Amino acid sequence: MSDPAFPLSPAGDRHFDGLADKFAASLYGGARGELRLALLDRLLPEMLDLHGQPLLDVGGGLGQLAGWFAARGHAVTLAEPSGEMLARARESLAGHEVNLLQAPLQALPELAPGPWPLVACHAVLEWLADPRGALATLAGLLAPGGQLSLMVFNRDALRLSNVVKGNLEKVLADRLEGKGLRKRLTPISPLTHGQVAAWSAENGLRIREVAGIRVFADYLRQPPESDADRERLLALEQRYCRVDPHWRLGRYLLYTLERPLEEATA
Repeated sequence: MSDPAFPLSPAGDRHFDGLADKFAASLYGGARGELRLALLDRLLPEMLDLHGQPLLDVGGGLGQLAGWFAARGHAVTLAEPSGEMLARARESLAGHEVNLLQAPLQALPELAPGPWPLVACHAVLEWLADPRGALATLAGLLAPGGQLSLMVFNRDALRLSNVVKGNLEKVLADRLEGKGLRKRLTPISPLTHGQVAAWSAENGLRIREVAGIRVFADYLRQPPESDADRERLLALEQRYCRVDPHWRLGRYLLYTLERPLEEATA
């Protein structure tokens, strides 16, 4: 059972009320968080066809992604189930016109049905009890020709990370998922590329682009200490993040999924 101070939702999902400080510090407060945002800053314009279209940011958390798109002229609706996270997003987005909606992903077909030309869902599916159903919901929000920017926590990278740390018994037993207990931030549903590919095909979505986010950084014995070393690491990440086989071991996998235009005339 989950800790009653930080319960899972009725659907079995991990929301972040009571955990905003931990979330911000663990996922964005250090060098790895900075690297993740720097890579996205470069990759999103490369991997998406952006022309100021409206965006639905699903599970938008602290608002970094919503702010990035709003600053580039997109009309953004940020949906987030946690009231605490949404309050933090409101503060960080004070200089932008972003519509804020407190709602879980499962409620969006009713509350924000679209169809949307552009949907972003970054680092959300791994916190849900039913990520396969969630991807089907996201597909249903897309207009024909619409794009879904999807980022998921990579189960294969989690396996390798545990091996590097010496957790061999855990890996042999394939006990990689978090349990949603207390303040721990190991995702409850880490995903593989094979799952994303299969579920995308089930829902009529085509994988147009894929990249790995942090394909080297999380395996370093020592994090870079100098600015020069951090720049070298960023250069390496940028060089290999879309090169097979390196992208497959990114801590996160970033996709551009597309609903084909021909559906509009079928």
